[in-house]
Amino acid sequence: MITVIEIGCANTASVLFALERLGAEARLSSDPAEIAAAEKVVLPGVGAAGFAMSRIRELGLYDTIRALKVPLLGVCLGQQLLFEGSEEGDVECLGLIPGRVTKMTATPDMVVPHMGWNQLEIIKADPLTAGVNDGDFAYFVHSFVCPVNAYTLATSTYDVPFAAMVRKDNVFGCQFHPERSSTVGAKILESFLKI
Repeated sequence: MITVIEIGCANTASVLFALERLGAEARLSSDPAEIAAAEKVVLPGVGAAGFAMSRIRELGLYDTIRALKVPLLGVCLGQQLLFEGSEEGDVECLGLIPGRVTKMTATPDMVVPHMGWNQLEIIKADPLTAGVNDGDFAYFVHSFVCPVNAYTLATSTYDVPFAAMVRKDNVFGCQFHPERSSTVGAKILESFLKI
């Protein structure tokens, strides 16, 4: 059973449908006991880090998420929440991956938010990146970026490189939306199901 965490600021329906298309049994939950008992967990998110973290705390999920030993996948804002903190509202996040999320800098050629298809560059081989190649496209919608560090699996570049996929132990993340990234996104979700 895969549990998709419901914190009230994510496109959970798209994530559920994408997992079900791959044959997974998935449910939506904000119940700490259900999340703690899941075989795999997905943390999707859209919007502001401060609001998302306040919802996580209000729902009593902070310690539950941090204590998970099963595979956990953060998607979009969900990846950012895995890090120690974010410039967005100067908020403390889950602290599962070292580093701080920073605001993207707009330039005359690069508008923020970054919305659309962008290429991936695989930095490290990992079960999550199986079947994904350098140059494959994924669909992004974001204004903040995670740092490229020892836990980066793949980068993408929008003026400067940023962490597009990350992993530390059982904790994985995708800055893009795999549920909206066509064949590449389906491969990544399928790989997550196999981990």
